[in-house]
Amino acid sequence: MWWLSLAKASSFAPTQATKIAAEWDSLYQFLLVSSLVACALLIGGMIYFVTKYRRKTNHDKTPYISHNSMLEFIWSFVPLVLFLMMFVWGWSLYYDMRTVPSNAKEVHVYGQQWLWQFEYKNGKKLNNEFVVPVGVPVKLIMTSKDVLHSFYVPSFRIKQDVIPGRYTDLWFQAEKLGEFHVFCTEYCGLDHSKMLAKLKVVPLEEYETWLATTTELTGGPGAQIYNDKGCVACHSLDGSPKVGPSFKGAFGKNSMMDDGTEVKVDENYLRESIVNPNVKTVKGFPKAVMPSFQGQLSEEDLTAIIEFIKNQK
Repeated sequence: MWWLSLAKASSFAPTQATKIAAEWDSLYQFLLVSSLVACALLIGGMIYFVTKYRRKTNHDKTPYISHNSMLEFIWSFVPLVLFLMMFVWGWSLYYDMRTVPSNAKEVHVYGQQWLWQFEYKNGKKLNNEFVVPVGVPVKLIMTSKDVLHSFYVPSFRIKQDVIPGRYTDLWFQAEKLGEFHVFCTEYCGLDHSKMLAKLKVVPLEEYETWLATTTELTGGPGAQIYNDKGCVACHSLDGSPKVGPSFKGAFGKNSMMDDGTEVKVDENYLRESIVNPNVKTVKGFPKAVMPSFQGQLSEEDLTAIIEFIKNQK
């Protein structure tokens, strides 16, 4: 389609480094061109009719003109079709952007005045840069240690707020090798403009070699917190119920609460259950038994114990 060629020829947009970036640009270009055509028809038609049918003398009378049903149908139906097409196209793209593939590799992201910190499953931590494999979906699980931030990669056309006290997620699949810029797009203080990071996309073999240097979080910090903080007394790892539900196979499933609602056991639910455990109580277990760990665990500790729970298959 001609507007796609126009979009690709444009030098104003950053490099398209993901499939979604190309699809997003196509939709944006369609919106831009269709708006331009509609504006030209509306304003051009208005100018033409004002000029052609202007009153030439003080004695001119406006003739009686009945309505035209076909014309009225066309100027109502054509915009309706265009608007519906834009809606379906935009919804489909948004759905793809928000539906994380099940095989996505996970990276934890922490926003902090004024840097980005990245933590991998194996415990590797990097500040203001991270590495991902090309052609493989990557899920970012993000939170802030202080104020509101926003994670933005222009070449990937992805952006997500990073919020203190909860997790947000974002995914992408890089299709080009190279280095790409990461920005914070939510004003977060004095050095907001310097809160930059570098995203490196490398071949899968190089990524796996680079990553294979430390021990996975399935043991280590998460297991130590599980024991040191007394989680072991109330939550089993073998499926047997104790004072609280077992961690085995819990993550990703729906759990029935004592008020009759169903809640998906995801990162945000686990975080809330750790720092404010009495907000939701699993059906069949006693209320107000688990103490709050608010202020007792750092963001890294919360990430470690949540990753530990997620790996109890």
